[in-house]
Order: sequence, then structure tokens, then C-alpha cells
Amino acid sequence: MDRNVPVDEDQASGDQVAPRTQRGMVAFTTTQWSVVLQAQGESPAAQEALENLCRTYWRPVYSFVRREGLGREEAEDVTQGFFAQLLERKRLSAVRKEKGRLRSFLLGALKYFLADERRRAMAIKRGKGQRLIPLERLRVDERIEMESSDPVTAEMIYERRWALTILEHVLSRLKDEYRAVGNAALFDSLKQLLPDEPGSPSQADIAAQLGMTENALRQAFYRFRQRYQSLLREEIAHTVATPGDIEDELRHLIAVIEA
Repeated sequence: MDRNVPVDEDQASGDQVAPRTQRGMVAFTTTQWSVVLQAQGESPAAQEALENLCRTYWRPVYSFVRREGLGREEAEDVTQGFFAQLLERKRLSAVRKEKGRLRSFLLGALKYFLADERRRAMAIKRGKGQRLIPLERLRVDERIEMESSDPVTAEMIYERRWALTILEHVLSRLKDEYRAVGNAALFDSLKQLLPDEPGSPSQADIAAQLGMTENALRQAFYRFRQRYQSLLREEIAHTVATPGDIEDELRHLIAVIEA
């Protein structure tokens, strides 16, 4: 399990932290999932938001399907069909906004979809008028191959992959921010200080490589962590319906990572 990202809940005050409406909570405006829920998929904005969410969170769905015993190609087909059905708005009307966490909704809808597939015992004809999510990046990496043989349930794998997807996406966003201001090398160096990063050098070594004092490096890493935690809450906000759900969802993610 990858634990090399800072997901601790302690937040120190500082200029680098994104604005919060209250302690530990990012400013909650309109997120992709809240747009989908409020419109129940009836508006172009809701449809676009749902497509973006599907593109981001297809891997937990695929991992669940693989753990249920489906082969690679069949799992890809089922994953594609599941998202195609979502985009046809056949499931959104069942979501209650106050209970509408994307993680829980997708898992429940996926279980229903798989049961329905098995009841019909036939392949769903796809690609005829259905809006498909492009999964050209869908490749089975070593981690998924290991997951498919782990002695754990499909639901546990789904939760694990969900957490990893969020953390990987947050780290990618942070890397893009550093790169945009010409600090790609600084990002690569600071990333080596994350927990469990294999073969990571000491702070003194990294400071020397960057021509910085150790104190300056510590401050840079502090800002790195603060921005990471801010982006993490922003990412979680995209998957819940109300701001009050952010901290609960964060605690759930941490529990999954530490399991």
C-alpha cells in the first residue's frame, strides 16, 4: 500500500494554505459532484461534470470488477458499459443529495450494475448511440495485477484504489503547479522527503544539491505539505455534496491508506 503522501489532518496556520471557511475545511463553492446532484444530470454542465468524474475515477471501478473474477478484456467492457449507463442518466435520479458521496454512490451503482449483468447473462451491446468514456489510457499496471490476486474483497480493493486515485491526482496537480512556475526540480527533490519514499536522501543532501540551507529546505517542504493538504481537501470536495462531508471523507481515506 502506498503511504508516501502526507495525509495527516493537522494543519498549521500560514500564508501558503488555501482559504478555509472553518478549521480544516476548504472553501466549498460549486464542485463537479454537487453540480451533478443539484441538476440530477439534466444540464450540459452536469453532464460535463459527470464525464470528468468518470474519467478521473474509472480505475477503482475497474479494480473492483477485476477482483470479482472477470478477465481483463471483459472487465474493460463492463467498466465501459457501467459508465455509459451513468452518462445516459439511468442512475442519478436514485441519489439522495444528503447521502450523495461519489465514492459510495459509484460503489452501490456498480454492484447493482454487475448483478443486472449477471441476471441477463449476456453481453451488453455497446457503441450504438451510447456516450462512452475514452479509456485509451486503460492499461493494467503491476499494482492492479497484484490487487487481482490479493486475499481481500472486491470492496476493499475498490476503497484502496479510490484512495490511491485521489492521492495520485493531488500529487499530479501539485507537480503541475511547481512546474508552471519553473520549480519542477524543487518538486522532484521535495517529493523524495515524503514518507516511505524508497532510497530517499537526507534533508542535508537535498539542500546541498539545491544550493539551499537546511532551514530553507525545511520551510520549502513545510509549504509543500501545506499545499498538498489543501489540494487534497479540494479534490475530496469534488466528490461530496456538502462541505460538512469533507472531513468525514478525509478521515475515511486516511483509514483506508493506513489499513
